[in-house]
Amino acid sequence: MTVKDIPVVDRALKKEFKAHNSPIIELIEAQTHDPFCVLVGTILSARTKDQCTAGAVRRLFAKAKGDVFRSEDLERLSVREIEKLIYPVGFFHDKARHLKELPKVLKEKFGGVLPNTVEALCELPGVGRKTANLTVAVGFDLPAICVDVHVHRICNRLGLVRTKTPFETEMALRRILPQKYWKTWNSHLVSFGQTRCGPLRPKCEGCPIAAYCCV
Repeated sequence: MTVKDIPVVDRALKKEFKAHNSPIIELIEAQTHDPFCVLVGTILSARTKDQCTAGAVRRLFAKAKGDVFRSEDLERLSVREIEKLIYPVGFFHDKARHLKELPKVLKEKFGGVLPNTVEALCELPGVGRKTANLTVAVGFDLPAICVDVHVHRICNRLGLVRTKTPFETEMALRRILPQKYWKTWNSHLVSFGQTRCGPLRPKCEGCPIAAYCCV
């Protein structure tokens, strides 16, 4: 696959994406239209299946005093209470601790206002580049390239990049991927990676983008 193939490959990926359920973070945005909720949901989703994340998000967000879950709602909960609400997401002890710290750090560094840049979001507890990029793209509807294991794996399988880490893939995609694809590239590739192009035994037969793959 070359850069000139991106439009046709993206169209195929978009068609596949629409045939399956949206990833949990897109559903959170659609239901809440709130960047903070997207951030919390993304933190919970790390190394956790969507079904498990959905349950944890539903239980946690049910503690909101208003219409939408806010940082103030986290302040009212203890670490132990958060743990019980989000269990059994992966690394729930660490995630509960990070969520409890989040309101305090948000106030100290950003006056209680959630920042909308990747670099600033990475200063928050439990937030790495993947989480920050997804929050910017999905929560704030701004250009950002979220690269997780699916995006990293598939972009390398396609030969679009030759990289060793997700960070290297993000930097490479920033240089070659037209900005109009930035916000949707993650959603399309994550869905594709979960349903067809897995890390082991990918379903290559009948793959709509097999002609562009190097595997």
